[in-house]
Amino acid sequence: MIFMNNYNFNVMKRFLILVLMIGLPALRSSAQESNLEKLNNYKIGFFTKKLNLTSDEAEKFWPVYDEYQSQRNLIQRDKLKLNRNFNLNESTLSDVQLTEMGDKYVDCLVRETNLAVSFHKKLKEILPPAKVIRYYQAENQYKIQLLNELQNVRQQQKVRPGRNF
Repeated sequence: MIFMNNYNFNVMKRFLILVLMIGLPALRSSAQESNLEKLNNYKIGFFTKKLNLTSDEAEKFWPVYDEYQSQRNLIQRDKLKLNRNFNLNESTLSDVQLTEMGDKYVDCLVRETNLAVSFHKKLKEILPPAKVIRYYQAENQYKIQLLNELQNVRQQQKVRPGRNF
């Protein structure tokens, strides 16, 4: 199946965000930048291989992809702030504040959707149609593989206590 069920995709996306939020503080060592650089290099290799990008395609793809991810991360942070605010203050928020909060959340969803549409249009200008579809498949595969690798690292840390990365 080319596209995952929207519900399952959203659940997986939220799970990935949760895992990254929990796992990234573990990277806060002197090697943090090195680990993030390794992760970025791994991602570049993963997508380049899965999409079979030519050098010309890669040169055009990566700046567009990086901008998309940057904008998407900002929207995700806004949604996370709204969720935290709700969780911390639910009992003290008025109906007006809750309504505003719900409106802001939906606005984030609209921004995220508009961003995805814009990104898709740009992808179609850069890549042939088969590679556009392959990108969406690779995005899901990357998330699954990243989650599996994070899980493996955690299991190894349980086996060898006291070792951090």
